[in-house]
Amino acid sequence: MADTQRRGRRIMMTRDELDVFLGAQRTCRVATVGGDGAPHVGALWFVWDGAALWLYSITRSKRWAQLRKDPRIAVVVDDGHEYGELRGAELAGRAHFVGEAPRTGEPCPELTAPERLFARKYFGMAEMPHDGRHAWLRLTPESVASWDFRKIPG
Repeated sequence: MADTQRRGRRIMMTRDELDVFLGAQRTCRVATVGGDGAPHVGALWFVWDGAALWLYSITRSKRWAQLRKDPRIAVVVDDGHEYGELRGAELAGRAHFVGEAPRTGEPCPELTAPERLFARKYFGMAEMPHDGRHAWLRLTPESVASWDFRKIPG
């Protein structure tokens, strides 16, 4: 167990590495908990602002309904094909609903920065297009675990 813990510390990403990684990746997997305790996992687009993960979710989804009842959430972002290339992060905590749902573009200062990041990252636009079907979830992680197998010697 001690060897595993030392190895974990050696391969975890630094804060700067994590920021670059989360800024570059496009898709995450979001885990929520159903009323019966069963997990549900789905893919989403996201942006990272250096402190919080912003998730753009369809409001008529199983994920949205589950988070309304139980805000606990875990998100995995990962990359790599070969074993020595694998890297990723798991962020966990509670989801917070931000802005109107569904989002129609009503002024919401808290969403200005994430919407600009999202519009640029996914649409190549300066302003966020709103479709009236999605809304924002913010995860300010209570825990973060990361790994970068490229750091394994050998």
